[in-house]
Amino acid sequence: MTKRKVSDRYENKKEAPVAKGKVLAIGGKEDKGTNELKEEQRRNKSFITEEILKRFVSELKGDNPMVAVVPTASSIPDEMAKDYEEVFHGLGVGRIEVVDVRNRTQARDGAFLKIVEQAAGIMFTGGDQLRLTAIFGGTPLLELMKERHTYDDIIIAGTSAGAAAMSTPMIYEGETVGGYIKGDVRITTGLEFLKDVAIDTHFIQRGRIVRMSQAIATNPGCIGIGLEEDTAILVTEGKNVEVLGSGLVTVVDGMGISRSNIYEISTGEPFTVCDLKVHLLSKGERYTLPTYDQLHL
Repeated sequence: MTKRKVSDRYENKKEAPVAKGKVLAIGGKEDKGTNELKEEQRRNKSFITEEILKRFVSELKGDNPMVAVVPTASSIPDEMAKDYEEVFHGLGVGRIEVVDVRNRTQARDGAFLKIVEQAAGIMFTGGDQLRLTAIFGGTPLLELMKERHTYDDIIIAGTSAGAAAMSTPMIYEGETVGGYIKGDVRITTGLEFLKDVAIDTHFIQRGRIVRMSQAIATNPGCIGIGLEEDTAILVTEGKNVEVLGSGLVTVVDGMGISRSNIYEISTGEPFTVCDLKVHLLSKGERYTLPTYDQLHL
């Protein structure tokens, strides 16, 4: 897909810069070289041990690159950070720092800013994505991460909640099983490394296609990306998607919706949406996110 222009009226307008950094969004439970995914390895002939995290490491730039682990989303940040430190050390990363931010004051700490400034890669762990947006939103630390993602060849990764927070809009809660009732899918602004994209994780395992459909029905200008466990997307230039891992990526495209009653029904009622387009993509597939020319920075 190519960029879509709204019109040719402003031929000399300034466009927003294309992001130089990469985003790696992981659906959760990525293989870390343990026996956790032994059954998946037995059943799936395309399974590769530690494939996603190995790719993260291979994308790091520079001599002796440093990885910053951000366990903020987790309720057990010390344990989560230790797990990733062990995994990355095992994959040959010599320099690992933990950005152990637990409140908004710490998101202004100069020591953490220095780590982010020097990092070749940043890894957001799983947990609760609302913790990430509530703690990092509007802080110098997040602004520095966005600047580096825009202008530097850095890779910013997140798994589970860390992946869900990468995008805007961000799904952070669904009350009913399936999310088929209007108002049960709650959405807020994510960290905005990807715009006009909604990411949901553990997608097939937890049956989240309907809640994603509601999110897209209310935001049809966005693309929904459903990530299954041990499955990821690597996004370059803010739009070019490569599928990694042992499962499927589900793409939900609502731009061609012909009819929806989501704006007519009352909260608490089931919704209707027609002509959603769905793609199922396996490892190695590529997809280009449809984007408009940026009308403002």
